[in-house]
Amino acid sequence: MHKNKNATEFAGVSRRSVLKAAGAGAAFAAIAGSPARLFAAEPLKVAAVYTVPVEQQWVSRIHKAANAAKERGDIEYVYSENTSNNDYERVMREYCEAGHKLILGEVFGVEDAARAVAKDYPDVAFLMGSSFKADEAVPNFSPFDNYIQDASYLTGIIAGAMTKSKNIGMVGGYPIPEVNRLMNAFMAGVKESAPDAKFQVAFIGSWFDPPKAKETAFAQIDGGADLLYAERFGVSDAAKERNVLAVGNVIDTQADYPETVVASALWHFEPTLDKAIAEVKAGTFKAADYGVYSFMKDGGCSMAPLGTFEGKVPAEVMAKVAEKEKAIKDGSFTVEIDDSEPKSN
Repeated sequence: MHKNKNATEFAGVSRRSVLKAAGAGAAFAAIAGSPARLFAAEPLKVAAVYTVPVEQQWVSRIHKAANAAKERGDIEYVYSENTSNNDYERVMREYCEAGHKLILGEVFGVEDAARAVAKDYPDVAFLMGSSFKADEAVPNFSPFDNYIQDASYLTGIIAGAMTKSKNIGMVGGYPIPEVNRLMNAFMAGVKESAPDAKFQVAFIGSWFDPPKAKETAFAQIDGGADLLYAERFGVSDAAKERNVLAVGNVIDTQADYPETVVASALWHFEPTLDKAIAEVKAGTFKAADYGVYSFMKDGGCSMAPLGTFEGKVPAEVMAKVAEKEKAIKDGSFTVEIDDSEPKSN
């Protein structure tokens, strides 16, 4: 979904916070003065604070990964959805006071307040969608985001081959780095197949307003677009109604739009969350950039199966996609991370 980081290196810290995991841990004697640690003997208590419904595509991926960890028995999981920015800090504090040892969420509108909470609860780990980098002054706060530019680039290659008008509409939430980088990667992929493609770019000023996204998409179709980049819910509905194609983002909606969504870039939050759970349980969680675990080489993103479009995309295009995917995974090709605001042309 949503927010400024070009760096993919872990931020170093000069002091580390040793976090106690929830449950009845057994204390281990320290050797020669090294700190003792508590290891979780029970599932880690995890809480999430979301500003949107868990059905919203970006948050749904965090929710899915947390439920998977819960089903494995690794964590206990509770969450609050539709939490307003004004109420966010209070909800975070309540979860900390209730004994949760890992707090998840997205703090793009409440950065300062969220980091202030983290400072007040040094024995709690915070893994938050954030616009800013890890800060050694808040050693128990780690930012993440969906760096799925690799998969977005691959869907662009397909989109460029499938548009007939060479006019593509793009509807995003806000022109912030987390959205911009996916749009820019998609546009770069399109140009691999259609160097002369034109783009209509618009932002609706909301993370969850399907009617507004739909109306914006209608306007782009009226402007000649025959393929839409659906960064927001509502865009694929417009594409379906007007019988044009769409490319999905973050989640796979092909089953819902079998004649519309030709390809989707998927975000897999599991590598990010599983890394944090392991670090908290080991007592080694520290301020670090968890965005790197969304890269394709780490299993953090992929391109969804084509479903009903299998065989409809030219074979030579799919061969190029496979070639680029292999190069991304082996490191011989890097998709540029471009956080600048994309523009219509």
